[in-house]
Amino acid sequence: MSATYSYILSLTSANTNIYKIGGPILIVIGTLSCFMSLRVFTRRTLRQSPCSIYLIASTLANFLMIYTSILISTLGTGYNIEPSTYDLKFCRFRYYITFVCDVLSPSYLILAAIDRIFITSRNASTRQRSTSRLAYICVVVITVFWLIFHIHALIFTVIIKSASGLDVCYFQPGVYLTLVSYYSLIIKAILIPILMIIFGLWTVKNVRSLIHATALVTRTSVNGVGVAVGGVRSSRSKDRQLIKIILLDTLIYIQFNTMISVLLVYQQVMQDRVQPYVQLYLQGFVLSVSVFSAYIPFCIGCYSNLFVSKTFRTEVRNILMCR
Repeated sequence: MSATYSYILSLTSANTNIYKIGGPILIVIGTLSCFMSLRVFTRRTLRQSPCSIYLIASTLANFLMIYTSILISTLGTGYNIEPSTYDLKFCRFRYYITFVCDVLSPSYLILAAIDRIFITSRNASTRQRSTSRLAYICVVVITVFWLIFHIHALIFTVIIKSASGLDVCYFQPGVYLTLVSYYSLIIKAILIPILMIIFGLWTVKNVRSLIHATALVTRTSVNGVGVAVGGVRSSRSKDRQLIKIILLDTLIYIQFNTMISVLLVYQQVMQDRVQPYVQLYLQGFVLSVSVFSAYIPFCIGCYSNLFVSKTFRTEVRNILMCR
């Protein structure tokens, strides 16, 4: 057996084991995470907040992602159970639901970050834009938009013969495959992370401005000067905790999607160059690992919230103690 063949077999085995072992683990911890997060964000103390509405929507999207895309990938790659290779309807549904779920949760996080920008603004009229009604409208609009936008996957995804003679569920070769590649690059690798960074930093800037303004008010009060800074309002503890949750969720999403973002850029750069087949196998393995890595943020929201938010920890404790 040649060293090259052995190397390829080791990559294949490693890829299979990642999904065979790691897939069920992700599904279990992800299910517990989504269940507990829903219980917390739907409690009376939090559910009226517009930010909680976005987080509930994000959690539901995560749950859907776990039991569609992650489950299908685990069965296919880890256990060689792949109905999409012989059922065209399932093949198209697989990619359609993956496209939709992959973008829904980060979209809700972006909306939540915008809501935190509103609530931390020093302008009273801007703060009034943070309403539950607007949150429900935005969730419905963004959900319908992505459901319609990705209908192309239900039309142009096909079952094709691979070089090894096996049937593979994949995008229609040609112009559509190129468009999907650029879509993944622009939306997932560039647009979503940039928007998350911008709105996250904007929220941090607003919070720091509020803290500075509050400190000024405190100093003038202590000195006996009855001057107030107009439009300044300290964020409630609940709002500050939600800000921490949004910022950490954003950081986690960007961190675990960095690998696939870099790889997508690399693929576009190298697409017209002839590469050794060993390098192509390695590239496929790295892509599979990066996809698995990108699944992680959908499964650990509850645990990161426990780490960063005292309010979340308190609510979880109350739930476990049946209060």
